[in-house]
Amino acid sequence: MTVLRIGNASGFYGDRFDALREMLTGGDLDVLTGDYLAELTMLILARDRLKDPAAGYARTFPRQLEDTLGLAHERGVRIVTNAGGLNPAGLAGAVRDLAGRLGIPVRVAHVEGDDLTAAHPGSLAAHAYLGGFGIAAALRAGADIVVTGRVTDAALVSGPAAAHFGWGPADHDRLAGAVVAGHVLECGTQATGGNYAFFQDGDVRRPGFPLAEIHPDGSSVITKHPGTGGFVDIGTVTAQLLYETGGARYAGPDVTARLDTVRLGREAPDRVRIEGVRGEAPPPALKVGVNRLGGFRNEVAFVLTGLDIEAKAALVREQMGDVLAKAPPAEVRWELVRTDRPDAATEETASALLRLVVRDPDQAVVGRPLTAAAVELALAGYPGFHVLAPPGKGSPYGVFEDAYVPQGDVAHAAVLHDGRRVAVAPPEDTRPLRPLGEPPLPAPLPPGPVRRAPLGLVAGARSGDKGGNANVGVWARTEDAWRWLAHELTAERFRELLPEARPLPVTRHTLPNLRALNFVVEGILGAGAAAQARFDPQAKALGEWLRSRHLDIPEALL
Repeated sequence: MTVLRIGNASGFYGDRFDALREMLTGGDLDVLTGDYLAELTMLILARDRLKDPAAGYARTFPRQLEDTLGLAHERGVRIVTNAGGLNPAGLAGAVRDLAGRLGIPVRVAHVEGDDLTAAHPGSLAAHAYLGGFGIAAALRAGADIVVTGRVTDAALVSGPAAAHFGWGPADHDRLAGAVVAGHVLECGTQATGGNYAFFQDGDVRRPGFPLAEIHPDGSSVITKHPGTGGFVDIGTVTAQLLYETGGARYAGPDVTARLDTVRLGREAPDRVRIEGVRGEAPPPALKVGVNRLGGFRNEVAFVLTGLDIEAKAALVREQMGDVLAKAPPAEVRWELVRTDRPDAATEETASALLRLVVRDPDQAVVGRPLTAAAVELALAGYPGFHVLAPPGKGSPYGVFEDAYVPQGDVAHAAVLHDGRRVAVAPPEDTRPLRPLGEPPLPAPLPPGPVRRAPLGLVAGARSGDKGGNANVGVWARTEDAWRWLAHELTAERFRELLPEARPLPVTRHTLPNLRALNFVVEGILGAGAAAQARFDPQAKALGEWLRSRHLDIPEALL
């Protein structure tokens, strides 16, 4: 059967608006996907739904279709998106209304069964991560557009591939190959030079969106339309493969993909082949993302300028102490960020920030009394007193947690354009997820002179969030650098380099085929990105912080 060309036009809710048109006009495609959902996005959509029960989906998607639906229809490109969020039926109806107004005869289907909110009292949204076979059922029945709610990001690719090639639930290796390709595509331009450690290797001012050429055996080639910005090489694909993953077993609802079997090869400029991926039966349970209201949060950022920074910070803390003691918030966090420099040429570079962050279930506790006390210090505090922004009332924050349900407990179904429902059976063959043993390490480099230098001179990194945990994938660009990295960057050394991780469980996973190490740091993000527990709440820059840290690196690598 022919190669299936699947493109991506969105990596998150708010991505480049005109990407849909760019992908449809930039070259040949069979399927165009759009990934709009993340853990934080589900909370945002849940809050939208509280205001309007008819809301709950990505409102930008119908607007993107306004001037591209006809183009997709003319070119025979099918569109698959999870923009349905919490209300896939609502978005499917909106797309049908749009098609009717435009006079374009398209068949719109949607996938449902993921919404388990009723089974989790007190949650704003609780949704199971479905696989790709609901999408496949809709496409096999003739759908031109398939709208889903919470499916795994990779399902947007594995579903169309299963429909096109006739794969079934037992085709584990083929499904695993498509899942890996889907994981590379899911974050859009992160596969074409965006957020890339070695971004200076190419022109990434406006990276093009990626596409995958999927083959019948599940292998693929990652590329992009000719003439678009950015670049695709083994490094950009490796970085995205490591993003938001854990160990060598990458579990999903349809298959567990073995990341330790992935082989990458440069086929031509901007073309990277993925092959050799092995798959195993999926776990018996589905992950459920549960979003709850965690309470209320407030923040005041005091600007400290010039001399005596530490003494000024101590004075603020003392002056605010009485107010905080009268009605103590459940959580109080002070953080002094030393952005100041001695003898600075500008006022901004002479200044440091003292951040006060408070959280409590009661909005009043973190609201006006607290912020009024901060404002009242304006003429009674340290010299040069001012704050970054006027303090306000406390704002709600969310908490994300994982739950699990048996695969058979979810009513996964495709709802076709004519209203018929096609039930999607759970997989007959499942396998409990167990970690793999650590593979053998390469031979270490022979002893030689070393130089103190940043890790990032010899290794790339990409980091991200999964609930309250963060992962940091680190990879070497050469075999010699890998021989050094595999022995040098232990979990203990990782903790030394990133002091925030010292009291936390850190697990290292080794992926020799990718010359990579993947570190999972448990609990560093508290209750998830929406809780904003740290300065970088989604751990997006944790890898870049690691790359900036200095180690004794063999001079032969520098």
